[in-house]
Amino acid sequence: MPVYRAPLRDMKFLLNEVFDYPSHYAGLNQGENATSDIVDAILTECARFCEEVLSPLYLSGDEEGCHLENGEVRTPAGYKEAYDQYVQGGWQGLSSLEEFGGQGLPASMGLLKQEMMGTANWPFSMYPGLSLGAMNTLQLHGSEAQQQQYLGPLTEGRWAGTMCLTEPQCGTDLGQVKTRAELNPDGSYALTGTKIFISSGDHDLTENIVHIVLARLPDAPKGTRGISLFIVPKFLPNDDGSLGERNGVTCGSLEKKMGIKASATCVLNFDGARGFLIGEPNEGLNCMFTFMNTARIGTAIQGVGPAELSYQWSLAYARDRRSMRALSGKKEPDQVADSLIHHADVRRMLLTQKAIAEGGRAMLYYAARLADHMVAGHLENDQKKVDKYDDKLGFLTPILKGFLTELGNEAANLGMQVFGGHGYIREHGMEQIVRDTRIATLYEGTTGIQALDLLGRKVLLMTQGGAVRAFTLKISNFARKHVSNKAMRPFAWDLLKLSGQWNLLTVRLMLIARKDRDIVGSAANDFLMFSGYVTMAFMWARMAAVALDKLEHGGAESEAFYKAKLATAEFYYERLLPRAQTHAASMLSPSRNLMQLDADHMAFTD
Repeated sequence: MPVYRAPLRDMKFLLNEVFDYPSHYAGLNQGENATSDIVDAILTECARFCEEVLSPLYLSGDEEGCHLENGEVRTPAGYKEAYDQYVQGGWQGLSSLEEFGGQGLPASMGLLKQEMMGTANWPFSMYPGLSLGAMNTLQLHGSEAQQQQYLGPLTEGRWAGTMCLTEPQCGTDLGQVKTRAELNPDGSYALTGTKIFISSGDHDLTENIVHIVLARLPDAPKGTRGISLFIVPKFLPNDDGSLGERNGVTCGSLEKKMGIKASATCVLNFDGARGFLIGEPNEGLNCMFTFMNTARIGTAIQGVGPAELSYQWSLAYARDRRSMRALSGKKEPDQVADSLIHHADVRRMLLTQKAIAEGGRAMLYYAARLADHMVAGHLENDQKKVDKYDDKLGFLTPILKGFLTELGNEAANLGMQVFGGHGYIREHGMEQIVRDTRIATLYEGTTGIQALDLLGRKVLLMTQGGAVRAFTLKISNFARKHVSNKAMRPFAWDLLKLSGQWNLLTVRLMLIARKDRDIVGSAANDFLMFSGYVTMAFMWARMAAVALDKLEHGGAESEAFYKAKLATAEFYYERLLPRAQTHAASMLSPSRNLMQLDADHMAFTD
């Protein structure tokens, strides 16, 4: 059976050498306890939990899946015991406020934990992962009474959380939400409606589940301006914190899915369920964006996770499996054939997986620093600081979610390809990674929605290109600093040219959009992918700079590691980064070639 090994060396390389997290944590009010020793201990213990407890359940959980018995969801064998260990270890409250029982560590520590858990067993990690978003929403928008009642059990992990947005008639277009919320005499609300695709909507891991639900008040304006946000617990809590009567929310069915079968994806029916308003009436979508942005960053991990896992497993297979002789001559003359790893095309696939996994991890850790500052702003009641880092993170979020999940799918499929026919057989686990990963490009907004958010909202509408100019300035400043270094010059020159091109493309699209509004939709996906490739190039250049410095000034004990970093950076720049130019050409192609064919003529039948 394949096993997962946490990439601690690579994680620590990014934390300590590339992004200088020790200094970063030292500058945060909530970072005083995140010393290097404590961070190392947390990473080591989390790696052990993921390797020994979660990873062995990955294949078996998929085989068994979840079951709906008498209206209650049962998770696969071993999940309840694993979750109990998760709670006992205090993992749920790692980055939560101490006043509610958390450990008060920076938000980025939670992301490091989520990455390892998500790579080892993504379906399992979704159960506690959804709770984190509910906790963030309540922390930022809930009343003091709501926080006191719900955040303690959620932080401890005794209760779980969900977000309930999608309905049968609407997915991304939340203006079509029909779930009704009618005021009760006691000030609570009665919610009636059906929600679909609700991850962790019901399960047997916790004693209670707290649903965060979008619904519409009777006198609400039409569209997204008339949506409110509510807390709807599965069991209504009593004043003393104990569980009271069962609420009017039930699981009608489990979705029959392509993958993540050990994660319960539910149809939830709200039949006059008692709920409690979060924030102001008709302001629910603004509150929900807290949850959605959290979920989108979390989903980006499902681009890095499958790339890492499929790389680990396909690398091991390529070393052991022998087939034919290398074109450059026998590599293992004493064997019947050479190992797959000696074949150039197999190397192409393996290095693509490696470049995606490690480059994507760097993108996540770069964004995690921004998230730490934004959270610090909230804790310090410094709205100016919150807005500053929210804007920076908001620009990167659709790139992280859209680009990394698309490349995660590519990496998962390449892993299956390395195995050949054996990759198509369930016992090796490679086809499961492909099935599980496919959803990542769909939920929390498809890649197309992320692309429209990036180009349409963040770049053109909200900042008139300013977001691109600000980020490319960082890239250009880094490149200029290293352009005089002979070893770094190829990376630096490419970054300078790409920075200028990114700005030029943005301006050209702004000008074209004045006459052709469809260009935003037709160019958005290519713009997002171009942005992703350039952002990852920036990360690989930063890693290459550190590796070169270590090799020159005493990193001999890890010489092989740093040389591998440089080789992978060169591979990325020479083999993967050229894809950006295809996206550049495609985004400027007129929307006419997409829209000229009449909808009635898209298909012809005799």
